[in-house]
Amino acid sequence: MLKKPLLIKVSLCCIGFLAFVFALNAVGGPYLNAVFSKEASVVSQPKKKVMYLTFDDGPSQNTPEVLKILKKYKIHATFFVTGAELDYASYIKQAYEEGNVIGIHSYSHEYDEIYQSESAYLEDLRKTSDLILEQTGHKTNLFRFPGGSSNTVSRRYSPGIITALTKKLTACGYQYYDWNASNGDGNPNLDSNTLVNQALRETKGLDEVMMLMHDGTGNHATVEALPILIEAFQKQGYTFEVIQTGTDGFHHHIAN
Repeated sequence: MLKKPLLIKVSLCCIGFLAFVFALNAVGGPYLNAVFSKEASVVSQPKKKVMYLTFDDGPSQNTPEVLKILKKYKIHATFFVTGAELDYASYIKQAYEEGNVIGIHSYSHEYDEIYQSESAYLEDLRKTSDLILEQTGHKTNLFRFPGGSSNTVSRRYSPGIITALTKKLTACGYQYYDWNASNGDGNPNLDSNTLVNQALRETKGLDEVMMLMHDGTGNHATVEALPILIEAFQKQGYTFEVIQTGTDGFHHHIAN
């Protein structure tokens, strides 16, 4: 049994503690509630879903149709261009002026030429870079290997060339980009329904997508599929962004 003086001290301590708690709640309660509510809202926010639409192998007669669709939906894309069809080179300028991003793909897109040696690839890259500068007035440090960084075709012409080029070009400030989803239009014989189905299948469950598509001569099915895909991705909550310096490269495993 507690002695009377000790009991009084304990009682006073309890009363003091309760008074402190009530005072803290009165003064700091609204602030603390706001802090905890803010933290709860941050935790509960869904992860942002981002879609990077990219087009390889243009410009061609299909490019203006792609640009028209992008403009209709008020979104932008990244075009990795070639010099294969110079009659359509002005669409590089149009794409750039409409807010799209231009990257280097290849001038000739002939694997047996560009992958013969490092010097052959770098010359092809230089020519494509000059074409972009001519059309846009700006240089770019963004590029995509024909076939992607994981291609094994290059091994036929120069073993180890992709490994060497990635090291050399990144050291010079270039950034290369692969992809983590495709609509399958690298095969120009596929119809638009097949392209739509493949793109939706490959993006399922992904919060961030680097979508590979093509706007080359044989890719009219891509034009037909594009509005369907844009609307489907919008319904899924994706926002559309363009590649910028520092964007994740979605790099593949280099196989050569």
